[in-house]
Amino acid sequence: MPKKRSGGGLSPTQQAAKFLGVSVLAGAVLAGIALPAVGALGLAAKGSVEGFDALPANLKTPPLSQRTTILDAEGGTIATVYSRDRTVVDLKDISPYMQKAIVAIEDSRFYEHGAIDLKGVLRALNKNARSGEVSEGASTLTQQYVKNVFVEEAGDDPTKVAQATQQTIGRKIQELKLAIQVEEELGKKKILENYLNITFFGQQAYGVEAASQRYFSKHAKDLNVQEAALLAGIVQSPSRYDPVNDEAEATKRRNVVLNRMAQVGDISTAEAEKAKKAPLGLKVSKPKNGCITAVKNASFFCDYVREVFLSDKVFGKTRKDRAKVWNQGGLTIRTTLDPQAQASVQQSLKDHVNQSDSVAAASTLVEPGTGKVLAMGQTKPYGYGKNETEINYSVDHGMGGSNYGFPTGSTFKPFVAAAALEEGRPATQEYSSPYEMPYPEPVQTCSGKPWMNTAGEKVPNESESEVGPYRLKEAMALSVNTYFVQMVADIGLCPVMKMTDALHVVQGSGDKLPEVPAVSLGSKGVAPLTMASAYAAFASRGMYCTPIVIESITQKIGNKQQSLDVPKSTCSRAMSEKTADTVNTLLQGVVDSGTGKAAGLTDRANAGKTGTTDERKNAWFVGYTPNLSGAVWVGSASQQVQMKNITIGGQYHELVFGGAVPGPIWKDAMTGALAGKDSPSFNLVDIPDEDKNKDKDKNKDKDRDRDKEKPDDGNNGDDGFIGGLTDGGTGDGGPGGFPGGNLIQGPGNGPGGRR
Repeated sequence: MPKKRSGGGLSPTQQAAKFLGVSVLAGAVLAGIALPAVGALGLAAKGSVEGFDALPANLKTPPLSQRTTILDAEGGTIATVYSRDRTVVDLKDISPYMQKAIVAIEDSRFYEHGAIDLKGVLRALNKNARSGEVSEGASTLTQQYVKNVFVEEAGDDPTKVAQATQQTIGRKIQELKLAIQVEEELGKKKILENYLNITFFGQQAYGVEAASQRYFSKHAKDLNVQEAALLAGIVQSPSRYDPVNDEAEATKRRNVVLNRMAQVGDISTAEAEKAKKAPLGLKVSKPKNGCITAVKNASFFCDYVREVFLSDKVFGKTRKDRAKVWNQGGLTIRTTLDPQAQASVQQSLKDHVNQSDSVAAASTLVEPGTGKVLAMGQTKPYGYGKNETEINYSVDHGMGGSNYGFPTGSTFKPFVAAAALEEGRPATQEYSSPYEMPYPEPVQTCSGKPWMNTAGEKVPNESESEVGPYRLKEAMALSVNTYFVQMVADIGLCPVMKMTDALHVVQGSGDKLPEVPAVSLGSKGVAPLTMASAYAAFASRGMYCTPIVIESITQKIGNKQQSLDVPKSTCSRAMSEKTADTVNTLLQGVVDSGTGKAAGLTDRANAGKTGTTDERKNAWFVGYTPNLSGAVWVGSASQQVQMKNITIGGQYHELVFGGAVPGPIWKDAMTGALAGKDSPSFNLVDIPDEDKNKDKDKNKDKDRDRDKEKPDDGNNGDDGFIGGLTDGGTGDGGPGGFPGGNLIQGPGNGPGGRR
């Protein structure tokens, strides 16, 4: 009876003998090798021949996963991302020293034997039998390549990886048969090329090109003999021979490889000795994987590109399909990011808001007429530490943004005005606009069931001095809440909903806006990218274009390149040119005078709107020129900070207005982004002013009241009165809050808009 180990399995000697028998049998049957040993094993192994023949002989080689490179609009690298850091190269682009070193140490008879090296098997068997354990394998480079294909196919699935690397006779037999097929189909040079591109070299580097870059910051074709020997030595045990963490052990292993290269005649003994005396010469490049490593402070833009890829069906029917393509990598993605605009946005944010401040700021720039996202930045950088975040404040929750977006305040009011103009209301439309009033009822809705103010809720203006009547131009400038709720009551909610739908304005959660009057005062959370894209429709005379961030993609599979389809911007008419021109005229007044003046550009046509929500938890400026639209939000992502008596960017603010922090950020960002660019004009319309002599005394009283009420915020009057042209949304309004729910609690007796 043969002896068995305590575990019940075959002894090491028996395992080796079985492996020898199968290997020799397979070699004899399929390679036609005649050896006496085959005769001795013939009868016993007859059944094994049938089993061997039944094994599949078709190795399905998945394309090797490679790194993906994300570029800006000018071709500069933003970031590299990968599931495995690999760049596939041709054999001609791999140093001859590297080719010789890997063959010498891993399979010195590579060019002499077939898929199996019988001499190697016998040598391993003899050594293992003498040592009493399996201390030496007999796999050829071809067999190792086959095993690596299994590992590559397993990806990051630990179960599949374990199956691909299990040391069993069955697995060895399967590898052997597939190795025979590979030898017949590919030939030695292609096998060597594939092996050097697939194998793992430690430090997250797969393939010799990535390894060469990681350890020596050079291309694989430029490796010298000692560098090649070091990399070849790593393969056997990347953790044990890691030169970064154990230079001494790596040096010993490198010298073993050099000795072996001399023994097989690849280099002379003198060359080997000289190389052994050389230092390792490491010039390590740290792994730079993922959007967290993006340059130009474009980490969040980079992450948005990834989210677009994973969510758009142009890249695959299901998210799983799209993720497979993304993880496969080998992509070169040219994006819409404009380096000049991105640098300007980030510099402006840095100049006005500190990373350590209790509030954050985010800004996004979009090109009207094309939907191209040119810049995206924020003051809390991408990361996992203090004052860092993974949340992209500029986009919807489904694309990596905050759960709900941020209440927009009176930056929403231009949508109401556009809806009224589309309904035929004149630009001189007048409403009584008292200081405070109950929400008008009934208000018509799209469903046909009118909204009723069953709770008797009231809406106030910012100041008691704001008493109408007002026309649209002045009401927009002063952001008169009661004017706009009267406008909504007049035209109904459905036109407003149709307008916001046409402008793709949704809540940050992705949900549609609720059909309640309070939405007209900016009570719901919206993402900055959504606002910038919507305002871009005003700039392009009524044409809304869906935002895009990807210009083109090429994919490298092996050594072949192919182009992929990419999402295209879809442009549609959201409003008439006349309506857009009228809104542009109204909003140009915001930056020409009043509190929006601090944000106004002096060298080109521009328009915009400010917003500050109840309790001053959010402040906005959304503005545009004919060729660029931008949104800036400032506030607390948790909606817990009231921007009163607060220091932001080193500057103290008694009260934060849309024109006091977001406005200057917008101005500086736009100024830099547009430097050297064309300066087109708007197509303005004539909107008659109100009679200057009408209620002259009342207006004087208003001015006096505002002067008394306005706090000294150190802005030398540039921001005007509280509110003024800095607009705002609403909170829940406390107990008098609006049905439909708001995101933040207001301090007053209803959803009164702030400016």
